[in-house]
Amino acid sequence: MSKPYQRIAIAECNEPLVAIPDLFFKINPHPYMSLGAPYGDRSPFFVRQGLLEKLQKSQAYLQTICPNYQIAIFDAYRPVPVQQFMVDYSFGQLAKSKDLEVKNLTEKQKNSLMAEVMKFWAVPSPDSKMPPPHSTGAAIDVTLFDAELQEINMGSPIDEISDRSMPNYFASFRNAQAVEFNRDRELLNQVMTYSGFCRHPNEWWHFSYGDQLWAWISEEKLAIYGGVV
Repeated sequence: MSKPYQRIAIAECNEPLVAIPDLFFKINPHPYMSLGAPYGDRSPFFVRQGLLEKLQKSQAYLQTICPNYQIAIFDAYRPVPVQQFMVDYSFGQLAKSKDLEVKNLTEKQKNSLMAEVMKFWAVPSPDSKMPPPHSTGAAIDVTLFDAELQEINMGSPIDEISDRSMPNYFASFRNAQAVEFNRDRELLNQVMTYSGFCRHPNEWWHFSYGDQLWAWISEEKLAIYGGVV
């Protein structure tokens, strides 16, 4: 089940993974670690050096236009085994939400559920030519927190498998709460794209720079970040 962006060639620039400093608020306990995702001795709060610089630029820009808000890190670097774990977990949760038992699913039901999951989750491919975006250290999931370090309600939680996760889902709604959701999603997009990130077409929280998805969205011929083992 490949995706269009996986056809983009990668010219690896060999930039190192670096820790996201504590000046950024990180959501702890880390949600996937809490589920038992197999990180081993790796930390999810790492990105490529160039991404950290862009993240710092976005944070500084946010402070100039909305000083009561700050960027909060939900997830960043994700080894391929963690990607596989989360795809499997999300598949199970989706089945459960539909009152279906995974062990009793027909092939048609399995394919239908997996198609829903893969609208949001990248293929957990071990192939170095088509790594999951988060496994490159070039993708990051973020949201906004207020001055009291309370998470801003963006209209749907990160990782929700539904149309509400689409970045512009609330754009056509006219009630006050929906307008607020859309405004804050657009604010997040504004500050992230300011420094060169691209937003995932299906996820209001996912931004990347330099990976295959970024290259595909930006119509670049090459990605500069490949998978990091």
